[in-house]
Amino acid sequence: MKFNEFNFHKDLLKGVKIAGFKEPSPIQVKVIPIIENGKDLVAQAHTGTGKTAGFGLPLMDKIAKKEIERALVITPTRELATQVSDELYHLGRFCGIRTITVYGGVGYGRQIALINKGVQIVVATPGRLKDLYKKGKIDSFNPEIVVLDEADEILDMGFLEDIKEIFEYIPQNRQTLLFSATMPEPIKELANEILTNPQFISVLAGDDGTTNNVIEQFYYVIDESQRDEAIVKLLETEDIDKSIIFCRMKREVDRLTEHLQAMGFNASGLHGDLEQMDREEIIKAYRRGESKIMVATDVASRGLDVKKVTHVFNFHIPFDPQSYVHRIGRTGRAGKKGKAITLVSTDEFKELQRIQKEVGADMQLATIEFKDYSEDRAIDFELLESSVRDVTIHDSAVDFIDSMEDMDYHEFVERVVSLLFVDKKISISKIGYGEDSVRSMIESYYDEQKVARKSNRKGKRR
Repeated sequence: MKFNEFNFHKDLLKGVKIAGFKEPSPIQVKVIPIIENGKDLVAQAHTGTGKTAGFGLPLMDKIAKKEIERALVITPTRELATQVSDELYHLGRFCGIRTITVYGGVGYGRQIALINKGVQIVVATPGRLKDLYKKGKIDSFNPEIVVLDEADEILDMGFLEDIKEIFEYIPQNRQTLLFSATMPEPIKELANEILTNPQFISVLAGDDGTTNNVIEQFYYVIDESQRDEAIVKLLETEDIDKSIIFCRMKREVDRLTEHLQAMGFNASGLHGDLEQMDREEIIKAYRRGESKIMVATDVASRGLDVKKVTHVFNFHIPFDPQSYVHRIGRTGRAGKKGKAITLVSTDEFKELQRIQKEVGADMQLATIEFKDYSEDRAIDFELLESSVRDVTIHDSAVDFIDSMEDMDYHEFVERVVSLLFVDKKISISKIGYGEDSVRSMIESYYDEQKVARKSNRKGKRR
């Protein structure tokens, strides 16, 4: 199928062509006709499947054809709002469609003025949008189409009540579109509240061209003490263009970033404690390729769209299955292949089993065999000479030299000094437990579950 088969406005098709879009993705094929027909929609799809164009093209087509005047897109974060706004602008620029991004942390004046002047598409974060409506600053803005993007992330960030309040200000005679990677119960309840007889579309693992089909997923079962060494060895051995390493805690991001930089890697850290301006500069540098490795908390998985991310590493297993889905969605975008690698300690193995079960992830056990000898050390000869001349001769040293009297004295000195240059210590010979060990862990895990279920049944009988 081709984009011109959707019968879009000719100026919109011009933007599609220049953007390099040739064939619609599976999610676009399914949702565009529904949106064009004016139906409410609930669409479940992973990030990177093309859903921005999926909702953006038909709503801009309606604007270009004068069927509607205004549309609203609500996103969870400032970064995602900017990305969505930029993509809509580039696709709709030949139609003369104007977009504005509305978010907190900046002045109200310009945003209010542009909205009231009649900008056609507003892409907004929940907090700032609610404030504008509540203060009566944008009473004239009555969108005919409203898109709720990344709804599960909006829920996770605590904006659910803000969304419900926002919809009290929006006219009822609207078309509402809800997009989400996962469908927790609160999102299903929200859909029932704000949508009218919606059509349901799901494009997930197993459908042609979707995220999980192009992301290879691996896990390494390691000892906790191996975690730093494991991530370094993986960064050295994998064929990486850009990568994101996800950590659970902000302090872990800072520590690991410093460690990788000390090891010579081009790494930068990203988390919520950074100032907004600093975060934006880090993301821009990463997009430009000035930084190849981003170490981040889950803040970076919330809608961050960066091209050529070939690898996602879970330095620690995420707290919940939904976070795993969003993390690995940073790679394998727009049909390109990617790789997701998770480091799991023996204590975290049960959490891995839970994620595999709930997400349905096809994760493969992996190990790396290697011998890691450190290189010859650089020696400061002047410092060495000074140290040798200043050192006090120990009695044990005299006894040791006497015990080596069968060796030529000059050769003996050369060999002793050579010890200072070479460290032959082997760090680790393998990353990850092998299949037999992991199989035993799996059996132990299921045995524990059986015992727990049996105990629960006995408790209920009492």
